[in-house]
Amino acid sequence: MSKPSKQSLLDKITAACKRRGFIFPSSEIYGGINGFWDFGPAGAQLKRNVRDLWWDTLVGNGHTGPDNEKFDIVGLDAAIIMNNKVWEASGHTTSFSDPMVDCRKCKQRFRADMLPETKCTEGGEHDYTDVRDFNLMFKTHVGPVQDDDSTAYLRPETAQAIFVQFQNVLTVSRTKVPFGIAQMGKAFRNEINPRNYIFRSREFEQMELEFFVKPGTEDSWLHWWLNKRMEWYVALGIKPDNLSIEWHPQDKLAHYAKACADIMYAFPFGVQELEGIASRTDFDLKAHAEHSGKISPYFDTETNQKYYPYVVEPSAGLDRTILAILCDAYCEESLTNAKGQTETRTVFRFHPKVAPVTVAVFPLLRNRPELIEKAEQVFADLRPHFRVQWDDRGNIGKRYRYQDELGTPYCVTIDFDTIGAGETPDNANTVTVRDRDTMEQVRIPVPEVTSYLKQCMNI
Repeated sequence: MSKPSKQSLLDKITAACKRRGFIFPSSEIYGGINGFWDFGPAGAQLKRNVRDLWWDTLVGNGHTGPDNEKFDIVGLDAAIIMNNKVWEASGHTTSFSDPMVDCRKCKQRFRADMLPETKCTEGGEHDYTDVRDFNLMFKTHVGPVQDDDSTAYLRPETAQAIFVQFQNVLTVSRTKVPFGIAQMGKAFRNEINPRNYIFRSREFEQMELEFFVKPGTEDSWLHWWLNKRMEWYVALGIKPDNLSIEWHPQDKLAHYAKACADIMYAFPFGVQELEGIASRTDFDLKAHAEHSGKISPYFDTETNQKYYPYVVEPSAGLDRTILAILCDAYCEESLTNAKGQTETRTVFRFHPKVAPVTVAVFPLLRNRPELIEKAEQVFADLRPHFRVQWDDRGNIGKRYRYQDELGTPYCVTIDFDTIGAGETPDNANTVTVRDRDTMEQVRIPVPEVTSYLKQCMNI
């Protein structure tokens, strides 16, 4: 088992993802559009699995935090377009920007803090303009008339809707501080230079939690959430050695933050942020309270105090998480076939929790009704318990290779022994179960297949 060089790994993953239906370039038949990606059948399921794991881990009652303190987390699904005053209050209309330069020769646009090392395509060094700010929010218009009054923005983050709805959520959820509001959904940033595949795109998905705490307790909650979020990535199957934590220096903190730590992953293109856990103080709630006049201080019935809660924010990028899972799972193996030739087996070693398909069912031949009938029975038995795919195309070896590259942990083959027509009578009503990672095959009685696979996958 081996990993390709870092230089070629991302290209190999990109090719495999297109080949197996994880990710396609958006609008490809019309030349594509930079910074946008479409997730195919396998990719859509992979994303849904990760989304569900994030939501199911967080949203609910009766969580236990530091010092065994009980807390609840409720959900929100807010609109992508909101009143412009939201972005004025949060500071996005004036400060949500990147430094930008243009090359006068090739007319390309770059972030001033991430200038390319390559030469200009028109020859020689780039000839840059002066640095200027570029607001990253996408503009649009609401209503039939396109003028200044109808200008709106696609949200650049999901967090602000949580702060705007704080009062409503607190009222209807009958909860108390500490508590959290979780939201996942699309966000949009007009990146100057989308790059590194789906790592930095113009349309992406966030998984954000705004966790409201009593002022003075935010430091312990920040460290607690940092540890919990690290554990979550490991539970997805990401190797701990590829994860690290990086604290922001005080002079590099965002204007609203008291402290911030990033969970980092060792991507092929370098160690980059997966998730930020920030101590946002009470900046956002106070800003929206001041601008709207509609958010009141929280009344703590235990201490008879009024205050705006401080916020600890674990903010994860779903697309980046998917890319980390893909990079972590991708492997190439050199095998010797029956003819003594060396061939390469490409495998995505997904954890069963996130694998798009967990079990593939193979009838040995597609033109034998008795095999098909038995395979359909096994398929029906497994479907309530696993994400199952039927595959009867090509020979068994090619089907195994296809499922390996799809990341399917187990394949179940129905052959002539299964229907009692093979050379080994003792194997009647048994199937072959093949392990993706070891490629070992065992025969399991049909009534025991479900329990056997559950035990193998620890579910």
